Amino acid sequence: MKSFDWQFPYPSQRMPVLARNVVATSQPLAAQAGLRMLLKGGNAVDAALAAAITLTVVEPTSNGIGSDAFCVLWDGRKLHGLNASGRSPAAWNLDRFKGRASMPNRGWDSVTVPGAVSAWVELSRKFGKLPFADLFEPAIRYASDGFMVTPTISRLWAAQVPELQSQPGFAEAFMPRGRAPEAGETFVAPGHAKTLKHIAETKGEAFYRGELAAKIATWASQHGGALTVDDLAEHAADWVEPLAHDYRGYTLHEIPPNGQGIAAQIALGILEGFDLGRIPVDSADSLHLQIEAMKLAFADVYEYVSDPGTMRVKSADLLDKEYLRSRSRLIDMKKAKTPRHGVPGRGGTVYLAAADASGMMVSYIQSNYSGFGSGVVVGGTGIALQNRGYGFVLRPDHPNVVAPRKRPFHTIIPAFVTRNGEPVMSYGVMGGSMQAQGHAQVMIRFADHRQNPQAAADAPRWRVDQGLDVNVEHGVTPDVIADLRSRGHSLTQADRWSTDFGRAQLIYRMEDGYLAASERRTDGQAVGF
Repeated sequence: MKSFDWQFPYPSQRMPVLARNVVATSQPLAAQAGLRMLLKGGNAVDAALAAAITLTVVEPTSNGIGSDAFCVLWDGRKLHGLNASGRSPAAWNLDRFKGRASMPNRGWDSVTVPGAVSAWVELSRKFGKLPFADLFEPAIRYASDGFMVTPTISRLWAAQVPELQSQPGFAEAFMPRGRAPEAGETFVAPGHAKTLKHIAETKGEAFYRGELAAKIATWASQHGGALTVDDLAEHAADWVEPLAHDYRGYTLHEIPPNGQGIAAQIALGILEGFDLGRIPVDSADSLHLQIEAMKLAFADVYEYVSDPGTMRVKSADLLDKEYLRSRSRLIDMKKAKTPRHGVPGRGGTVYLAAADASGMMVSYIQSNYSGFGSGVVVGGTGIALQNRGYGFVLRPDHPNVVAPRKRPFHTIIPAFVTRNGEPVMSYGVMGGSMQAQGHAQVMIRFADHRQNPQAAADAPRWRVDQGLDVNVEHGVTPDVIADLRSRGHSLTQADRWSTDFGRAQLIYRMEDGYLAASERRTDGQAVGF
């Protein structure tokens, strides 16, 4: 059976790349940095890491040296998962945030220990071929010599400046002319270059236990933060077993909690009882089913998912087929609902993908969370710190309540698809809560409707926001919008250039090589040879 068709029914600026060695990222210079590693004799891990490190320079609106990261990797024989998300400072507890309705979204009280550097170190150590320092060469050159800012990044940069310009170190690092750089303008980051050199030379040791760690902790102390050198030194990335869930003959693999990847698997499990393949792909019936399933999935995920050490429900119970069938029976085809969580049985982000001729495939994601993250940039270093602490809650009885040295609920998730134990596709859809929704939507188009990866990525998307509120993309037709509104959905249609629906990169394994796709919503590129 043919896996997909070769039709491209949606408006797009892209066509897929077919080659034996491929890289797909959200920024062309980063994709080409990865390609350079492959041409140098490196493997898919070397390519992915060079791309990821370069993205901290050329796409600072979504990630940085102070990001977190996750990875799912096929080494040619089996899957591996890496959780490189950081934990909260030891000084964080409910008393610290007393009187607040929710966790802070910006500033030092949103910063947990950054994990991305530990991901670079671990992946290179275990699977890389090239010397660790080689992976930094493109990024250091772009940071020290400058690069021309791309249109999408310029737009996102300008949108975030008003809120973040007063955060410690932000204006110095990201407003060299007193404003965000315009499209085509050259941006230079000498402090960022120096920090990357230091990380490269010490294989990350300086970031967690050396000079850079001391600078981060001192900056925190000077500006009211709780992060210490001990918090940084205690950090470790963890190798984990990816969660597997079967759907229509394929298996979708996600990093287990504290990540939200399980939400995509829950939604697909709920939808398995419906014959989506017989429902027109872009129809109101299809979108209604998907939206309602996603709301049911999020209701459970937001109630139960946390640091795995404090989870009160097992992931296996949330993915239990009988439980998911019971949840699917709550869907009313004629009416939108605002569901509550069930009771199962007890028992701004960058995404990239790379694959090489040896069969190694990498699904990798790193993120600052809300664009530039906390807005805090450690003086003179270019280290922009994430705001993952915003993922905690302040409800004392909740498993995801803020506490010392604890991982928060995480939105960033890389996906991987297999069939009968063999690799099929590495993919991801970056963008907050859109990520799990995007994973499910791409999987439905691929598995139920046999759309090729480029078409599945370019198709118009929807996004559940809160309650009955749903945002839909520009390409959703007026008749479908009217039909969904008649069922009770509170719909908003975004403008043509909205980046609120994720930015996907996909690599599909062909019989001889790969199909690599970078979607239309970003400045990205798929490259190969």
